Amino acid sequence: MSLAPSTALLSTQHALPNINRPTVNFPPSIWRDVFLQYDSESMEVSDYVKQQAQMLKEKVKTMFQSSTNQNIIEKLNFIDSVQRLGASYHFQQEINRVLEQIYNTYMKNNINEDDNHYSAALLFRLLRQQGYPISSNVFDKFKDDRGNFNETLANDVQGLCSLYEATQLRTHGDDILEEACNFSNSQLKSFANQLSSSQAAQINHCLRKPLDKIVPRFDARYHMTLYGQDPSHDKTLLSFAKVDFNILQKLHQKEIITINKWWKNSNFEIKVPYARDRLVESFLWSLAISYKPEYSHGRMFVGKLIGVVCLLDDTYDAYGTVEELELFTEAIKRWNISPIESLPQCMKEVFHSVLELSDEIELATTASGKSSFVVPHFRKAVFNLINGYMVEAKWCHEGYIPTYDEYKVNGIFTSCFPLFITAFIGFGEFATEETFDWISSDPNIIQAASIIGRVLDDMASHKFEQQRVHVASAVECCMKQHGISEAEAYYFIHNDVKDCWKVINEEFIQSNDISKSVLEFAVNLARMSEVSYENHQDKYTHGELLKDCISSLLLDPISFDLDE
Repeated sequence: MSLAPSTALLSTQHALPNINRPTVNFPPSIWRDVFLQYDSESMEVSDYVKQQAQMLKEKVKTMFQSSTNQNIIEKLNFIDSVQRLGASYHFQQEINRVLEQIYNTYMKNNINEDDNHYSAALLFRLLRQQGYPISSNVFDKFKDDRGNFNETLANDVQGLCSLYEATQLRTHGDDILEEACNFSNSQLKSFANQLSSSQAAQINHCLRKPLDKIVPRFDARYHMTLYGQDPSHDKTLLSFAKVDFNILQKLHQKEIITINKWWKNSNFEIKVPYARDRLVESFLWSLAISYKPEYSHGRMFVGKLIGVVCLLDDTYDAYGTVEELELFTEAIKRWNISPIESLPQCMKEVFHSVLELSDEIELATTASGKSSFVVPHFRKAVFNLINGYMVEAKWCHEGYIPTYDEYKVNGIFTSCFPLFITAFIGFGEFATEETFDWISSDPNIIQAASIIGRVLDDMASHKFEQQRVHVASAVECCMKQHGISEAEAYYFIHNDVKDCWKVINEEFIQSNDISKSVLEFAVNLARMSEVSYENHQDKYTHGELLKDCISSLLLDPISFDLDE
């Protein structure tokens, strides 16, 4: 992510004489010490709540066991509800087993219950998002003799929403899904003007935030509200989803408090005065990678890492001269401070913060014997990022506008995603040499996710950044390469993003040698990009735009009565 810099007055100890350094006026963090006000005791979950949660979980688990008596659409609806409510990580084995049975039945009998648009789309989406190679030909039967979608579908709001959600999983060659996406989109927009305000709001939410483009945790509360309004909802499932959300929220609060104290104690506000404090927003990106409890250490580390990457980005983007940055890049390459002994103290502080994180990941992986390959891969990923920043700094200094294609190659690294994934996996069960070698091979799914993050960020921030001396963004590069207007460049880049999502969908089906969980980490970064840069707004830089999201996830518990 291009984490655009903030400004502070630079004291003489941080700046060399006669150097004109750029300044950008950004406000301080909107969170300040909010999370430091909490004590550890208030974050603890009572034994009673834990017991109730376990009891509810067992009841939900029995629902999977009793689902053998249900028809396929009932099974699919139940799985869909569990996923939308953010509770599926508890029942992944049960979900996998049911979907495998359904897929085998489908392949054997080519089922499509009742020729129902809704159920066909739901079947397709749930199977394909799990990695099953189900063909989009399942939708052929919903076209008439002229090749148009049947009029009956045009009047089915539920079926249209289900179809639109399914089309988000299209790959290259899924021509019928391209048609279905355009058809369902236009039909739903026309419906939104004819229905009640609440129904219109649901349609607009579906169009703005389709399930495959939203970070699952971030939308769970919204779906709890909708699910609770359904007269046929299961009270046990909803209660479990709510109590589980609150339990996880307590854990995530502990994590943000811990890294907030680290940030405060590091005194970056004074030591690196030109850089922004966006630690809370940084943690949100880490939370997006995975909210599951077993990734707590990785989440805290990557939260700190993203905060430090912000310092690095600001150093290269709005403080250092090309000569200074070349020395800094050499220091990172050699993992030695010697090349930057003559540089301002603030740049040395940034370098030390990187060393500190390297030491932390080495200490965390030494006991398991994994540090021998985790640390070298981490350091290599850090250097790749820094080298990408250096390339941009030289382009800016020389006034060079690369082609859009050339910009994207470098943008894979400056998106920061390869580094974030490397670091996150370093703390988990998937930290194997094979997985790290796979990441280092620049797999298509990470490239696609990185490009999505890079170009969505650029479309959100480039107008502001071009008000000062700044490297050309994806927008300017696209305009130059193709000789098109800014509006046309936006259209071109959005289509490029759609193409990257197709690559992601293809890789999720085809990459059988890599855990789906690891692939999901990369996909979630792309999803977070859709959230953070929605409507061409840079919500990371302008933290107030993420305030409601952060409050919902990290501050405000869901109110309900466990005994109801």
